[in-house]
Amino acid sequence: QVQLVESGGGLVQAGGSLRLSCAASGSIFNIIVMGWYRQAPGKQRELVATITSSSRTNYADSVKGRFTISTDNAKNTVYLQMSTLKPEDTAVYYCCVYITTGTGYWGQGTQVTVSS
Repeated sequence: QVQLVESGGGLVQAGGSLRLSCAASGSIFNIIVMGWYRQAPGKQRELVATITSSSRTNYADSVKGRFTISTDNAKNTVYLQMSTLKPEDTAVYYCCVYITTGTGYWGQGTQVTVSS
């Protein structure tokens, strides 16, 4: 079992920045991938960025060059630094992790709202 606690969402003007954090606890030694997804109203949940245990990253085309995913292994935390935010980035952002068994765990979600 892995427990995830997210923080850092909020309201920001277009062009601004936010940093999301997700702290993992529990069976963290089994984690192979950590990532962020988002879901806007009326839309399907979509991948934003992932990072593997070997620090390989992957980004959605819509956020490349603006968002950066990173981890602090000492704190068992994954971050999403979001810059040059756009109104279309408005969504609930979810942290997720996958462990060696293939099981995925999700955080409760944090709201990010970008005003124009």
